[in-house]
Amino acid sequence: MEPTAESVFVDVSIRKLELFLSRIRDCVQKLNSEQIWMRHGEHENAVGNLMLHLNGNVRQWIVSGIGGEPDRRMRDLEFTARGDQDPAQLMGRLEGTVAEAVAVLKNFAPERLVKTYQPQKYRITILEGVYSCVEHFAQHTAQIIFATKLLTGQEMGFYTHLSQPTHNEKTP
Repeated sequence: MEPTAESVFVDVSIRKLELFLSRIRDCVQKLNSEQIWMRHGEHENAVGNLMLHLNGNVRQWIVSGIGGEPDRRMRDLEFTARGDQDPAQLMGRLEGTVAEAVAVLKNFAPERLVKTYQPQKYRITILEGVYSCVEHFAQHTAQIIFATKLLTGQEMGFYTHLSQPTHNEKTP
């Protein structure tokens, strides 16, 4: 069967969530617990808060909103946490939620993308919800990468393959 625009959109969304999750995993492996929860002021979110927030958002918008699981999100707690979970717990929870979201999307009938649903207080199409969730995940992944570079003084090496002389790959 030929791929449709809808099936390609769902497949790309899955790949992006998995890619961003792997980038967060790489960051968390470079940070200790103190760094995961470091902040310079109350106006900032620690890496740990961002991980809790991503977990809550993906669960609410995809696992619950599209997959039909109960929505038990307590969004404010994602930002008020202050070091009460270790990095392995945070990573395990986020990995589990992304795996659930990927399962929802893999078992999803792409023609449903035009149906509407209501994550939080937004009445939107499922396509817009998936797009927004993946975009949101990307934005906070970039913040985690930036924080990791600041906290460790290290380059992450995600794009070193682009400077290799035999590089044939197209930039995503």
